[in-house]
Amino acid sequence: QVQLVAAGGGLVQAGDSLRLSCVASGGTLSSYGMGWFRQAPGKERKSVASISVRGGSMYYVDSVKGRFTSSRDDAAHTVYLQMDSLKPEDTAVYYCAATTSHVAKLLAGYDYWGRGTQVTVSS
Repeated sequence: QVQLVAAGGGLVQAGDSLRLSCVASGGTLSSYGMGWFRQAPGKERKSVASISVRGGSMYYVDSVKGRFTSSRDDAAHTVYLQMDSLKPEDTAVYYCAATTSHVAKLLAGYDYWGRGTQVTVSS
Protein backbone atom coordinates (compact mmCIF):
# COMPACT_ATOMS: atom_id res chain seq x y z
CA GLN A 1 0.00 0.00 0.00
CA VAL A 2 1.46 3.32 -1.03
CA GLN A 3 1.75 6.19 1.42
CA LEU A 4 1.72 9.75 0.16
CA VAL A 5 3.05 12.91 1.75
CA ALA A 6 2.30 16.27 0.18
CA ALA A 7 4.37 19.33 0.96
CA GLY A 8 5.25 22.75 -0.36
CA GLY A 9 2.23 24.79 0.58
CA GLY A 10 2.43 28.20 2.15
CA LEU A 11 1.21 31.76 2.24
CA VAL A 12 1.89 33.74 -0.92
CA GLN A 13 0.58 36.81 -2.68
CA ALA A 14 -1.53 36.84 -5.80
CA GLY A 15 0.65 36.34 -8.85
CA ASP A 16 3.27 34.32 -7.00
CA SER A 17 4.23 30.72 -7.63
CA LEU A 18 4.46 27.60 -5.52
CA ARG A 19 5.56 24.07 -6.28
CA LEU A 20 3.88 21.29 -4.39
CA SER A 21 5.49 17.90 -4.09
CA CYS A 22 4.02 14.53 -3.25
CA VAL A 23 6.44 11.83 -2.15
CA ALA A 24 5.35 8.21 -2.33
CA SER A 25 6.60 5.35 -0.21
CA GLY A 26 5.63 1.75 0.33
CA GLY A 27 4.85 1.21 -3.32
CA THR A 28 6.14 1.73 -6.82
CA LEU A 29 5.05 5.20 -7.91
CA SER A 30 5.42 4.29 -11.57
CA SER A 31 2.51 1.87 -11.18
CA TYR A 32 0.01 4.57 -10.26
CA GLY A 33 -1.87 7.30 -11.98
CA MET A 34 -1.68 10.38 -9.79
CA GLY A 35 -3.95 13.27 -9.05
CA TRP A 36 -4.06 16.58 -7.26
CA PHE A 37 -7.19 17.78 -5.51
CA ARG A 38 -8.07 20.78 -3.41
CA GLN A 39 -10.63 21.59 -0.79
CA ALA A 40 -11.52 25.13 0.20
CA PRO A 41 -13.18 25.82 3.57
CA GLY A 42 -16.80 24.73 3.56
CA LYS A 43 -16.56 23.24 0.09
CA GLU A 44 -16.20 19.77 -1.33
CA ARG A 45 -12.91 18.36 -2.48
CA LYS A 46 -12.40 18.82 -6.20
CA SER A 47 -9.99 17.67 -8.83
CA VAL A 48 -7.24 20.04 -9.92
CA ALA A 49 -5.03 17.91 -12.12
CA SER A 50 -4.30 14.32 -12.97
CA ILE A 51 -1.33 12.65 -14.58
CA SER A 52 -1.27 9.19 -16.04
CA VAL A 53 1.15 6.37 -15.44
CA ARG A 54 4.44 7.41 -17.09
CA GLY A 55 3.09 10.93 -17.50
CA GLY A 56 1.85 10.53 -21.05
CA SER A 57 -1.50 12.15 -20.34
CA MET A 58 -2.36 15.08 -18.14
CA TYR A 59 -5.67 16.70 -17.34
CA TYR A 60 -6.47 19.99 -15.66
CA VAL A 61 -9.61 21.62 -14.40
CA ASP A 62 -10.45 24.66 -16.53
CA SER A 63 -9.76 27.13 -13.74
CA VAL A 64 -6.08 26.18 -13.58
CA LYS A 65 -5.29 25.48 -17.22
CA GLY A 66 -2.31 27.50 -18.35
CA ARG A 67 -1.27 28.23 -14.76
CA PHE A 68 -0.69 24.83 -13.16
CA THR A 69 1.53 22.05 -14.44
CA SER A 70 1.74 18.54 -13.07
CA SER A 71 4.78 16.37 -13.56
CA ARG A 72 6.24 13.21 -12.13
CA ASP A 73 9.67 11.83 -11.40
CA ASP A 74 9.16 8.16 -10.80
CA ALA A 75 12.83 7.60 -10.01
CA ALA A 76 12.49 10.10 -7.17
CA HIS A 77 9.09 8.70 -6.14
CA THR A 78 7.70 12.21 -6.44
CA VAL A 79 4.90 14.00 -8.22
CA TYR A 80 4.86 17.77 -8.54
CA LEU A 81 2.30 20.48 -9.05
CA GLN A 82 3.81 23.72 -10.28
CA MET A 83 1.39 26.54 -9.58
CA ASP A 84 2.01 29.87 -11.27
CA SER A 85 0.03 33.11 -11.33
CA LEU A 86 -1.74 32.12 -8.17
CA LYS A 87 -5.06 33.71 -7.37
CA PRO A 88 -6.92 34.13 -4.06
CA GLU A 89 -9.48 31.60 -5.28
CA ASP A 90 -6.72 28.99 -5.38
CA THR A 91 -6.65 29.08 -1.59
CA ALA A 92 -7.35 25.56 -0.31
CA VAL A 93 -5.86 22.48 1.22
CA TYR A 94 -4.20 20.54 -1.58
CA TYR A 95 -4.09 16.75 -1.60
CA CYS A 96 -2.31 14.24 -3.76
CA ALA A 97 -3.79 10.86 -4.51
CA ALA A 98 -2.88 7.66 -6.31
CA THR A 99 -5.00 5.41 -8.46
CA THR A 100 -4.29 1.89 -9.59
CA SER A 101 -5.89 2.87 -12.90
CA HIS A 102 -3.83 4.33 -15.73
CA VAL A 103 -5.35 7.71 -14.99
CA ALA A 104 -8.43 9.02 -13.23
CA LYS A 105 -10.18 12.36 -13.27
CA LEU A 106 -12.75 11.80 -10.55
CA LEU A 107 -12.21 11.70 -6.81
CA ALA A 108 -13.90 8.30 -6.60
CA GLY A 109 -11.29 6.82 -8.90
CA TYR A 110 -8.48 7.22 -6.40
CA ASP A 111 -7.38 4.55 -3.97
CA TYR A 112 -4.79 6.23 -1.78
CA TRP A 113 -4.65 9.71 -0.32
CA GLY A 114 -2.03 11.77 1.40
CA ARG A 115 -2.55 14.42 4.02
CA GLY A 116 -3.00 17.82 2.54
CA THR A 117 -0.86 20.90 2.44
CA GLN A 118 -2.35 24.35 2.91
CA VAL A 119 -2.03 26.93 0.16
CA THR A 120 -3.15 30.45 1.00
CA VAL A 121 -3.07 33.21 -1.61
CA SER A 122 -3.57 36.75 -0.41
CA SER A 123 -4.81 39.53 -2.65
